[in-house]
Amino acid sequence: MATDYDAPRKTDDEASAESLEALQASRSGSAQTAVIDVEETDTAEGIDLPGADLSGEELTVIVVPEQSDEFTCSSCFLVRHRSQIAREKNGLKYCIECEG
Repeated sequence: MATDYDAPRKTDDEASAESLEALQASRSGSAQTAVIDVEETDTAEGIDLPGADLSGEELTVIVVPEQSDEFTCSSCFLVRHRSQIAREKNGLKYCIECEG
């Protein structure tokens, strides 16, 4: 889109009034509705609504055991790489972030 740099500039008040008028005109012409993107293969069970009761649902998670090059920080209990060990005291290891 070409810009005419020689044209007089609009003030902030004029620009906001013009855009407000444009918004009101576009809103009055059509009703606003919420649209959910749903595919034909989706079922009602596949859509989770906010505030839905999920107490009967089961979560399937694969738990990977701690690897040989990892440790669990005794302060934040996050599994970290051995390169992040800041100190080891009484057999307990602490990460750089907890000691920093």
